[in-house]
Amino acid sequence: MSDNAPASVSFRERPSSEGNTLQASRLYLNRELSWLEFNARVLAEADSESVPLGERLKFHAIVASNLDEFFMVRVAGLKQQFSGGVAEESPDGLSVNDQLTAISDRVHELATLQYEALHDRLLPRLAEHGLLILKPAQLPPELLAEIDDVFARDIFPILTPIAIDPGHPFPHVRNKSLNLGVMFTREGSAESGFGVVQVPMMLPRLMPVTGVRLPNGQRAKHAFVLLEDVIARHVGTCFPGARFKGVYSFRVTRNFDISIDDEEAQDLLQTIQQELRKRERGNAVRLEVSGDAPAASLAKLTKAMKLDPERDVYVSRGMLNVNDLMRVKAFDERRELRDEPFTPHVAKPFRDADDLFAVIRERDVMLHHPYDSYESVVDFVSAAADDPDVLAIKQTLYRTGGDSPFVKALARAAEAGKQVTAIVELKARFDEESNIAWARTLEQSGVHVVYGLLGLKTHAKCTLVVRREKGRLRRYAHIATGNYNPQTARLYTDLSFFTSRPELGEDASSLFNLLTGYSAPPKWNALVVAPLAMHERILELIDRERDHALAGRPSGIVAKMNALVDADVIEALYRASQAGVPIRLLVRGICCLRPGVPGVSETIEVRAILDRFLEHSRVMRFTNGGTEEFYFASADWMPRNFHRRVEILCPVSDPGLRERITELLNLQLADNTKAWVLRADGSYDRVKDTGTAIRSQQKFIELARAASRSGELGAISSRRFHLGPMRPAPSRSSLHPPATKSRKKHGH
Repeated sequence: MSDNAPASVSFRERPSSEGNTLQASRLYLNRELSWLEFNARVLAEADSESVPLGERLKFHAIVASNLDEFFMVRVAGLKQQFSGGVAEESPDGLSVNDQLTAISDRVHELATLQYEALHDRLLPRLAEHGLLILKPAQLPPELLAEIDDVFARDIFPILTPIAIDPGHPFPHVRNKSLNLGVMFTREGSAESGFGVVQVPMMLPRLMPVTGVRLPNGQRAKHAFVLLEDVIARHVGTCFPGARFKGVYSFRVTRNFDISIDDEEAQDLLQTIQQELRKRERGNAVRLEVSGDAPAASLAKLTKAMKLDPERDVYVSRGMLNVNDLMRVKAFDERRELRDEPFTPHVAKPFRDADDLFAVIRERDVMLHHPYDSYESVVDFVSAAADDPDVLAIKQTLYRTGGDSPFVKALARAAEAGKQVTAIVELKARFDEESNIAWARTLEQSGVHVVYGLLGLKTHAKCTLVVRREKGRLRRYAHIATGNYNPQTARLYTDLSFFTSRPELGEDASSLFNLLTGYSAPPKWNALVVAPLAMHERILELIDRERDHALAGRPSGIVAKMNALVDADVIEALYRASQAGVPIRLLVRGICCLRPGVPGVSETIEVRAILDRFLEHSRVMRFTNGGTEEFYFASADWMPRNFHRRVEILCPVSDPGLRERITELLNLQLADNTKAWVLRADGSYDRVKDTGTAIRSQQKFIELARAASRSGELGAISSRRFHLGPMRPAPSRSSLHPPATKSRKKHGH
């Protein structure tokens, strides 16, 4: 995928009263285009021969789902700025219009690449394994007759065909719904008619067909036809007497973000409910079309949706909403089509313990999920709910998933008379409705539910348990990089930290008092909390490494995160690099920093790992003149995390856990199988496998199994991976591209 670099555009300098050259726009990659390159890496996994066929379907589905959210939020926001006449440029010097154009160019390229990867390579391979997606016309007559019967009996009565005319205005098309557009003429009329049939969302899109035979005569394992293809076959039944000029499927993506003014909202929960009802009516931001779409019909659609036919329309020769192909994977359990099975084991300290609190009193415990079982976190909260000596439980809930064991435990604790507080973030994007439901459930059980601070999202992951022991109160805290969600904990890599250290327990109490009473403590013992001081602290830590390097002392930064966007932090990293600080970054998604720029970032290397689990933990190590410091956090290095969210940065002082973090970082930096390296021009190359192949996630699985057998602490137990010398990635292309770039044509 590295040859498909983001479109080059002209650069302009960011305004700077001091004329700081490190603020030059040419030194920053565009946030949106960097995110698209992350999705390109996901697509590369979908097209990788090293990935099992069923898992490649999963990656295709992730690409499609990611793009949906990207358009619903990021592109929608840019379009709002454009229509509002916002003239502000991004840090890389692009205007809003420049960004929308560059996004359109890159997404069109990715759409073509995905079509080729899916239809030309993956689906034929799946067909060899007896998994088929067919057109109705490919079925033998007897099976086609069965499909026709199903349409007449179970599908047609549900449909509502709408002919567009003065008496029937263009219908509202729901966000992400699949529809058929129909061009036709009536007998005795020369005028073209246009109709719309919404494909019912409550019916399975993949219709199983039994009895299909492969060319070798064997029966297919599983065969499907698409619901929209069956409806298109019977479009004459929907519009009787019409002569059809074209039938195609289309899909609209809408602005699905909500904007809440906390200070103006008298009842935040009620206000969000009202906004959620409006969200379905958001402006269209993308139109996807598949099939034979006559130009006149497409013009009607784009006009009705108020979209730019050049920039906002994406025509595909294949199926829309590839996300639905995940259901094909669910039908077939064959091992050869899937990743090797892996069941996380409970880490040794908790596995043999009758009393979790006794274990945490004895020492700090860190778990590495999903390699260490998330059940230990669930057990911690559940044990607190049922323990008669526990007096209070406080927990933040951002995205907790369906049928949450945490919600059940908190409700049970409140009903038992304990003091229970839940900070439920109602503004967690796309989880607003489920969080409202959880909030009501908890309130009915007597839990004190708080929605956080005005104007801020509570993104910190923290649980505080207050327990009475020998006539005194002791605090136990769980602090994590990931949400309290057992489902995603099986798919995301995160760190969990359990402690009874008094200074951290006191800080956890202060955090909850801040969230419930708007009162910050006079000082924090160890935790660093955003938006109060985290941004400043990160800048201080980076600048301190610079000072060490200038003084000839040992220096270095190794940091792992999901996104690096904040311009002040990037500038600080550039200053540190100019002083000679070795900086190695693991940034899974967006990275706006340009590594390897002569005289600016020559000592900075940026890598990204993309494998079966989503890399989600945020962890960092600072050399600090030889007295190393370690931290993990709920926050990425982004303006929103530093200034618009409540986040936690937690130091790690236990020597054993510091060693485990070092091993985690070293092993991931040694990955030469699933790692990518960022170039100065914004493109990514796969890290070349030189010597012994190292796949960090697979190694963590092996280490977890070995630890389970040997009774060691957890997944990270290898001592064989050490940071090698810094080898900065050189730039492959000039940082001064041509001033203009012609628009590609996409044949709409």
